[in-house]
Amino acid sequence: MSLARLRARYLAGDLPKAEYIEQMHQLHARLFEYAAYIRDTDIARIEITDGQVMLVSRESDLRIICDPADRRAAPIETLNFGHYERDEAAMLYRLIGPKDVVFDIGANIGWYTLNIAKRFPSATVHAFEPVPDTYAHLCTNVECNRVTSALTYNFGFSDAEKEITFFVDPHESVSASAANLMERPEVKEVRCRVTTLDGFLAERGVGLDVIKCDVEGAELFVYRGGIASIREHQPVILTEMLRKWSAKFGYSPNEIISLLSSVGYKCFTVRDQCLEEFLAMEEDTQATAFFFLHSTRHAEQIASLIRPVWPAAETE
Repeated sequence: MSLARLRARYLAGDLPKAEYIEQMHQLHARLFEYAAYIRDTDIARIEITDGQVMLVSRESDLRIICDPADRRAAPIETLNFGHYERDEAAMLYRLIGPKDVVFDIGANIGWYTLNIAKRFPSATVHAFEPVPDTYAHLCTNVECNRVTSALTYNFGFSDAEKEITFFVDPHESVSASAANLMERPEVKEVRCRVTTLDGFLAERGVGLDVIKCDVEGAELFVYRGGIASIREHQPVILTEMLRKWSAKFGYSPNEIISLLSSVGYKCFTVRDQCLEEFLAMEEDTQATAFFFLHSTRHAEQIASLIRPVWPAAETE
């Protein structure tokens, strides 16, 4: 029974005071259970105020207001599994310079945007989120963290400027996509604006040092619409690539590898806190997060971060 229902029964005289206290105590015990549970997670604090729950990250003191309906938001994933995309995030932070210009494409509610802004206060983070409700949540989190170096935009990127339908599951905002990935009955159709990375950079005249791109299967179209800018600026790229999602859009992730290779990039995965070169997506590929580094501009970073290849042991 819920807290509100128990109190209503007590106030209505349907529940004796002693029984009410005992049942409420059993529910309140979860507060102390959480206090012990979060010790083993990257969540340092859970703050409950009038009408909202806020989770605070342990390392960066990032504060994220939680949507009660969203079961896959980054802070909830951190609470569930102890951390959120830990290995790729750690590598990304090693590759960002103190004054870099970072594009968070598919910013969702701002987990990466705000973590980067907190860690690199002299950097500038451009956060792009096309779904209006999610964008509003992103703006709220930027405001509550008092971050002034994060600029937010209520549109996404693709290979043309247009308005398209996004399929949004209210219980999993991170799975919002221009394809109906989950095919669940509760998915809502929302019209959203997208433009091209090349067009945006030409219009705004800003720099570009790092791209984090997670757009649930439509990554290839982002890069097609930004390939001139990628060729010019040669940013570090962290991207999601999943066969099952790209298939919904009719392409293979290897097309992304080929496209970026054509402008001088090598592809890597993260293993044991090092980069490991990745050549092609195959049926047994388990990795979903990939780094693309320019073979010339990022030669020093590649040399320092590449996973060492130990010589095979000699046999007698």
